[in-house]
Amino acid sequence: MDVETKVELVKSIGEEVITVNDLRKLFETNEHPTAYDGFEPSGLAHLPLGVYRPLLIKKLLEAGVRFKLLLADTFAWINNKLGGDIEKIRMAGEYFVEVWRAAGIDMSKVEVLWHKDFFDDPDYWRKVLLIAKSHTLTRTRRALTIAGRLGYEEQPTAFFFYPSMQTADVFHMKVDICQLGLDQRKVNILAREIAHKKINGKPLYKLLEYEGHGVDGKPVLVHHHMLPGLRPPLEEVKGYDENPTYNRAIAWKMSKSKPETCIFIHDSKQDIRRKVERAYCPAKVVENNPVLDYVKEIIFRAFREFTVERPARYGGTVTYYSYEEIERDFREGKLHPLDLKIATAEYLDKLIAPIREHFEKNKKAQELYKLVRSFEVTR
Repeated sequence: MDVETKVELVKSIGEEVITVNDLRKLFETNEHPTAYDGFEPSGLAHLPLGVYRPLLIKKLLEAGVRFKLLLADTFAWINNKLGGDIEKIRMAGEYFVEVWRAAGIDMSKVEVLWHKDFFDDPDYWRKVLLIAKSHTLTRTRRALTIAGRLGYEEQPTAFFFYPSMQTADVFHMKVDICQLGLDQRKVNILAREIAHKKINGKPLYKLLEYEGHGVDGKPVLVHHHMLPGLRPPLEEVKGYDENPTYNRAIAWKMSKSKPETCIFIHDSKQDIRRKVERAYCPAKVVENNPVLDYVKEIIFRAFREFTVERPARYGGTVTYYSYEEIERDFREGKLHPLDLKIATAEYLDKLIAPIREHFEKNKKAQELYKLVRSFEVTR
């Protein structure tokens, strides 16, 4: 596969790429660069983690990118997920791995890492402190929204370690690409900003033993889209990002803590249809429409066509071969919201059903599911 084809494959999963030129340079010098994403294990898997993320990882693997999945157990502990019970958090991490396996990711091509192993490594903490010496408290505060915490003044001091630790992860793992969601962009940008800061006359990336990775000592950033919840927040939330588009995307992202606006991989076909039918989807409105978002970001990544079945008196069954066709018909009122919702629920279930069935039939997966389901989810 040539360089431009690889670049286009990676661009297809990135809502923001910093920078495309660096991505191209990376592929010109490294046939198999390494990317990573990190996850705080907690609660049951939902659409973004169990369906959308695997679709994106498959594209990266297709481009020849090696991928690392970081189970951020110690971050979940700091963030008080699952009541801060590290054993429960670790079990949730095992469950996540089973979810990705059930979703069709070839786990033999993916390296799974546990953050606790970094936590116990003195060299990791050396990197954390070097990074902390290289940026200000103001910059730390700007990046704190990565932990989903806006009111930092009243939060535990431990949260202030979060940005320096996550930045250290990038250099400690020696990854070339940070391939995380838009909600992680601030800390990833921090990693690029400080790479060439000098301590005692030596660039930080060299002190962090990152030479030969990324592009000129800086990681390439590929931030993927944030799937929205089924309904918008009741009130506008500000402070996640200075860019209003990114701020809205982060504030509206699908959250496991809001089960009625969230689709889980264990939801039945009936539950999926019920939830989607109640989704925000005003007629002829394309902007900020979560149902259309799922069609664009999930269904057309997994399927080549999208069929809407309806009675002849309402226009009859129609098959679309691109998202643009669907958007046009919906905007013009030729596609009714209910017809769109019913078809979308059907296709989502086609993707979720094999995962759901894996957890119903596989004994190990079933036990993990029962354990995680029994845990009290905290936020």
